Amino acid sequence: MAGTNGKQKTARDMILSMGVIVLVAGVIYLFIPHDDSAPDIKRVDYRVELLTARRAASYPVAAPQGLPDTWKATSVRFQGDEFDAWHLGFHDPEGEYVAVEQSTQRRPVFVDEATQGARETGKTEKIDGRTWTRYEGGRYDALVLEGTKGSTTVVTGTASFAQLTKMADALKTE
Repeated sequence: MAGTNGKQKTARDMILSMGVIVLVAGVIYLFIPHDDSAPDIKRVDYRVELLTARRAASYPVAAPQGLPDTWKATSVRFQGDEFDAWHLGFHDPEGEYVAVEQSTQRRPVFVDEATQGARETGKTEKIDGRTWTRYEGGRYDALVLEGTKGSTTVVTGTASFAQLTKMADALKTE
């Protein structure tokens, strides 16, 4: 009978230890702040980079004009040493990502990289008098400007085609 009593104490001690651990974890959870909301994304001012890119690039660099303040610029870069690559990223009013990408890199390679592997649908649409081809992909969808020589312009991202179209419509090169 002495062996049974020892096993009961061991089981009871284990249960008490688990209770203390759960209690401590609960207290820690209550007193450590945690925020489940989306992080506040900072707006970037891209005017200086845009002026630099427009002076340095071998093609007319595009940027949106007239978009509402609900479109938040979040990233910008110009890499003159790598195919005069221009990138301007935004969060749209619906919280989705939209980017303007331009480059002198070979068109098929650049489109594949900018759209993260999206494929041409064969559908085109006229936006502000220019023809854009639709691309659809697993991660990004895109609009690719047709009829440009020496560079390629892509509007891409996780946003809907309606939002991509708004960005394409707002693009100006002056």
